[in-house]
Amino acid sequence: MDYGHPMQFGTFITPTNAEPHGPVALALLSEELGYDLVTFQDHPYQPRFHDTWTLLSYVAAVTTRIQLAPNVLNLPLRPAPVIARSAASLDLLSDGRFNLGLGAGAFWDAIEAMGGPRLSPGQAVDALSEAIDLIRGIWDPGDRTPLHGGRYDTVHGAKRGPVPAHAIPVWVGAYKPRMLGITGAKADGWLPSLGRMESADLRDANALIDDAAERAGRAPADVRRLLNISGREGVERLADLALVHGFSTFIVGSDDGAFLRSFAAETAPRVREIVEDGRRLAARG
Repeated sequence: MDYGHPMQFGTFITPTNAEPHGPVALALLSEELGYDLVTFQDHPYQPRFHDTWTLLSYVAAVTTRIQLAPNVLNLPLRPAPVIARSAASLDLLSDGRFNLGLGAGAFWDAIEAMGGPRLSPGQAVDALSEAIDLIRGIWDPGDRTPLHGGRYDTVHGAKRGPVPAHAIPVWVGAYKPRMLGITGAKADGWLPSLGRMESADLRDANALIDDAAERAGRAPADVRRLLNISGREGVERLADLALVHGFSTFIVGSDDGAFLRSFAAETAPRVREIVEDGRRLAARG
């Protein structure tokens, strides 16, 4: 299933702090090479990494065109109302270049060690679903009703706003059925990693997302399909992932500047060409 979204390519850079400006230099290179998006993982309990919000803000200040996103944000250690205001602020300051990737959490020992809650898998999914609604509520000051949270974000009458510079898309890192259902019902994008999924998994996950979207009164194409890749999959494999499995944004996980340069110059243009040809043939019937 090809959902018809424009093809995009991004980078997935390790936010290591051993050389503090190393990730920033790779983000600047990503922009120079024409990538559409630069992303960073978020592990606040990892002392070898920069704080992801701080890094995203710094990168936003030194770039001008490239889109930015956490890949994905660790929700258990970041209160949803604060995420909402932080995201809106960064979007305003970057002229509408911020995208919000959200994850339900992992590495619970480390999360608990940092003072976060230890949640069961079911609780983590519920908390993420609740957070999406609350974040969108804060972005909507036109709604005059009192803003309330739920079990995991006990918000009672918090003020709404500010309005982001653009409609910030919410992308969810999801693998299990309930998370995939929430992605289809509420999210603007699905952001898994190819290394954790086989072709059959991708097909089944897309079906779950599509079904959930339709049950929620949405179109399956309302959910963009993004994919973290190694960049070594090959042109034909990536084109297949686009035309058969619907992925329209490929995010290359590499801290090797030479490899990112080669992928941008050789692989990305060829994938775009094959996908465009495939779409033209499909349109002709």
